[in-house]
Amino acid sequence: MKTLLIKNVKHLVTCDTDDRVLNGVNVLVQDGIIVRIGQEDMTADDVIDASHMVMYPGLINTHHHLYQTFSRNLPQVQNMELFPWLKTLYEIWKNVNENVAYYSSLTGMGELLKNGCTTCLDHHYVFPKGHNKGILDAQFAAADALGIRFHATRGSMDLSVKDGGLPPDSVVQTVDEILSDCEEAVKKFHDPDPYAMHQVALAPCSPFSVSGELLRESAKLARRLKVRLHTHLAETKDEENFTLSHFHMRPLEYMESLGWTGDDVWYAHGIHFTDEELKYLARTKTGVAHCPISNMKLSSGIAKIPQMLELGVPVGLAVDGSASNDGSNLLEEMRVAYLLHRLNSSNQAPGGYDILKMATAGSASLLGREKLGRIAPGMAADFFLVDLNRLELVSAQFDVTSMLCTVGLKSSVDYTVVNGNVVVKEGKLTGIDEEKVTEEANALVTDYLNQP
Repeated sequence: MKTLLIKNVKHLVTCDTDDRVLNGVNVLVQDGIIVRIGQEDMTADDVIDASHMVMYPGLINTHHHLYQTFSRNLPQVQNMELFPWLKTLYEIWKNVNENVAYYSSLTGMGELLKNGCTTCLDHHYVFPKGHNKGILDAQFAAADALGIRFHATRGSMDLSVKDGGLPPDSVVQTVDEILSDCEEAVKKFHDPDPYAMHQVALAPCSPFSVSGELLRESAKLARRLKVRLHTHLAETKDEENFTLSHFHMRPLEYMESLGWTGDDVWYAHGIHFTDEELKYLARTKTGVAHCPISNMKLSSGIAKIPQMLELGVPVGLAVDGSASNDGSNLLEEMRVAYLLHRLNSSNQAPGGYDILKMATAGSASLLGREKLGRIAPGMAADFFLVDLNRLELVSAQFDVTSMLCTVGLKSSVDYTVVNGNVVVKEGKLTGIDEEKVTEEANALVTDYLNQP
C-alpha cells in the first residue's frame, strides 16, 4: 500500500462541516485516501514537511472549455459580447481535432493543477465531422498524463446557422448521432466509484444551439445511465430574448419543461434569474457554476451569488473557457469572485472563506462527489499546500481561511496532491516536461489558428 505523510502542517483548513482549522497536525494518506489526522507520530513511504505551510482541500473546477486555450487573447474578439463572440470564434473552433484537444487539455489542466485545482470538469461540445470519436480519448489521456481528476462532458449541438443556431454546419450532429456517442462515452469512460478519477456527464451546449428534442432525450438518457446533466443557462439577455421569442418561455421555464431541473442538474453562469427563479432552484437543488471572470469579460452581468447562498442554491466555482477568461486559474477566480461581490453587494457579499468553500465543497456537490472538497479521514487525498515563508505573504497568516481571496496568491502553489500522488512539486508539474509541452503546444497553436 502506497503511503504519503504531510508532516507538521502549520495550518490545515479542512472546509469540513464544522469549519475547523487544525494547527500542527500530521495527515496520513494511504492508497489515495486520507486515513488519519492527528498530532501523534506517523510514518510513510513519502513525507512532505509542511511546518511552514497552509494545507487546503483541492479546488474543483465545475465548468471549462479546454479547447479554447488555443484561441485566447485574440484581438478580434476582445470587445465582443457572447453571440458575436461565438459566431466569430466558431470559424476557428471548426478546426478542432484530437491533437488540439490533447495539447489544449494539457495546457489548461496543467495551469489548473499549478494553482491548486485537483478536479476539472470540461464542457466539450465542438465535434467537427470525422472527429466525434477521438476527442474525449485525447482529453482523458491528457488528464492521466498530468494526474488530475477529470470529469468530461459529452457536449453537443444540433442547430447550425441554417437551423437558426450560431455554429457552422460542420460542427453539429443529428440527435441520434449525439445520443449514440453520449451512451458510448459513458460506457467507455464513466466510473461511478466514489473515488473515481474519470467521470462523464451529458451536456448539450445551450438553449440557442440545441433543439428541444435533444435536451429532452439527453435528460432521459442521462437518468437511465445514472450520470449528471449540464448546460449553459441564463448567461445573457440575448439568450433570454431567444427563448422568449422562440418558445414564449424564460430560459429556466423552458428547461424545466424539458426535464432539466433537479439535484442532478447544474447550469453554467446563471446570471439572469429572477428572485422567484432562485427560490425554485433552491427548492429543486438545481445547481449553478459561477464564472465571474468570463461574465465580466463578455459583459454578461453579475450572478446573484449572495442571494443564491442565502437561499441554499447549490453553487460552485469555475473558470469557464480560456477564450472568455484567457486563463485557467481557479485561485484567481476565487479572488475576483470575492472582490466582485464586495463591490456589488457590500456587506451582503460572501466572505473570503465562503468563496473558498464554494470552490471546494460547493463545487464537489455540483459534481455529485461526496468524497471530494473537504479534508477529513475517509475523504479523497486531494489537496494543495502553500508555503507562508514567501515575501508576498508576509502578514497574511492571521486569517488563512480568507487569505487566498483577500491577499491572493501571485505564483504557483508549492505542492498539489491528487489521489495521494504529488502532481505539483515546488511549483512544477511532475507528470510532464513543462518546457517540452510548451514548445510543442505553441507550434501546434500557430498551425491551428492559420487554418482556413
